[in-house]
Amino acid sequence: MCLGIPGQVVDIVDAQQHLAKVDVNGIRRVISVRLLADDGLVVGDWVLVHVGFAMSKIDEAEAQVTLDQVQKMGADYTNEIDAYNSSEIA
Repeated sequence: MCLGIPGQVVDIVDAQQHLAKVDVNGIRRVISVRLLADDGLVVGDWVLVHVGFAMSKIDEAEAQVTLDQVQKMGADYTNEIDAYNSSEIA
């Protein structure tokens, strides 16, 4: 199953290349935010992340509800966190 998990933008690493550092459950990774290039992402914004790519911008309330729900999914949540943890944009 493919899930999107909420992450908070903690740094815009390379605006030209659309790369941002995002914190997902305490794990920080540089991900592609190219799909959200027109959304004007800034530090503090929340995004829905799937394997190294920000899929959509969400608000903090939606991030918390989504995080609560995916954590209840057990193994699927763990698998998504593992996939995020092992992803790396080079």
